[in-house]
Amino acid sequence: MLSLLLVWAVGRYYGVAEPDTSQCVDIEPVVKSDTIRLMFGGDVMQHMPQVNAARTDSGYDYRPSFKYIAPMFRDADIAVVNLETTLTWNNRYTGYPRFRSPLELADALVDMGIDIALLANNHCLDGDPIGVATTTEELDKRGIYFTGAFCNEKQRQERNVVRFECHGVRFALINYTYDTNGLVPRGDVKVNYIDEEQIKKDISTIDRNKVDCLIACMHWGAEYQRRPNEKQLALEQMLKDEGVDIIIGSHPHVVQRYKVDSTGVVFYSLGNLVSNQRKRYCNGGLLAEVEVVRCDTIDNLRFNAMAHPVFVAMPGYRIMPKHIGDTIKMSSDSRRDYNTFMSDTESLLYGKSK
Repeated sequence: MLSLLLVWAVGRYYGVAEPDTSQCVDIEPVVKSDTIRLMFGGDVMQHMPQVNAARTDSGYDYRPSFKYIAPMFRDADIAVVNLETTLTWNNRYTGYPRFRSPLELADALVDMGIDIALLANNHCLDGDPIGVATTTEELDKRGIYFTGAFCNEKQRQERNVVRFECHGVRFALINYTYDTNGLVPRGDVKVNYIDEEQIKKDISTIDRNKVDCLIACMHWGAEYQRRPNEKQLALEQMLKDEGVDIIIGSHPHVVQRYKVDSTGVVFYSLGNLVSNQRKRYCNGGLLAEVEVVRCDTIDNLRFNAMAHPVFVAMPGYRIMPKHIGDTIKMSSDSRRDYNTFMSDTESLLYGKSK
C-alpha cells in the first residue's frame, strides 16, 4: 500500500488490457515508465445478519469476511471502497432501511489497506447528523480518507477533492450520489448530490496543470438493473467532456459492464462487495483493478483495467475472488450459487460463459 500524504481541497470494451508500453520500447536513452495500480471495491453494506455474524465475546471482528480479498487491496497503490453504511458509537445497531454499524467495521477496512472511503451514497444520512460526524471522525482516527458527505461546509471545502500522488502521477478524486433515500441533510451536514452544474463547478476548481488523472466515483443507476441506463450514459459523457479519466459506479447492487481504452476507464457498477442480499446477481460484485501507465516519451497517460468477480459465501459472509472460490470447500448450496454468479458475471462482461 502507498503511504498517503493526501491534500484535501475544494476502444476497447469489457476486456482485460495489458499495459501499453509499446511506445517505450527501443528508445535511447533509457525510458522511464511507471504503472500505478488502483483497486476499487463495491458496496460495503451491513445488514443485521452481518452484524450478528461478526459478533465475538469481546466485540465485533469483520476481518474474516475480508480475509481472501485483503491481499488484493493491500497490494494496490491506492485502495477505495464505497462505505454504504454509517458508523455509530453506541450499540444500537440497525440494518436496512437505515444502516448503523459497529466501529469495528472501520478497523477491518484499515486491516485490508483501504485508503479512501466513499460516503456519497443513498445511505450516508441513515444515522442522522451524528452518524455523519461519527463516520467521518472514526475514519479520520484510522487514517482513512473520505469524501462525498461532510459535517459542514468548511469540511466539504477542505475535503471535497481528494488529491494524492503516486510514482510522480498526480490524482484527484470526487464522489457524488443520486439521492439519500428521501432524507435531507440536517444542521450543517453537506452531501455531494449529482447535480451537473455543481459537478462542473467542482471540476473547474481542479487545476489540470497540477493534476494528471481525474477520478469520479458515482452512486448512480437503477437498482438491480444489469445494464447502464440513459442517465448513466449521459452523465458519463458529461464527465468525459469535463476531463474525467476514470469513472467508477455503484448503487445498482448488481454488476454492470465496464470498458477501457487508451484514454480512460468506465466501470458502470461494481455491485456488492459484501451484503446480506442473497438473490441471484446480488450475492457478489467486482473488484475493479485499474492501471495508470506513465511513460516519459508519451504526453498522455495510458489506462488498463481488469475486473475481478467476487462472491459472498456463507457462512460468515466470506468474500471469495475466483482464484479462491474455485478451489475452497463450500456447501453444495454455496457452490451452486457461486457457479451461477461467476457464470452470470462472465457472460455479462465477456459475452460468454467460462
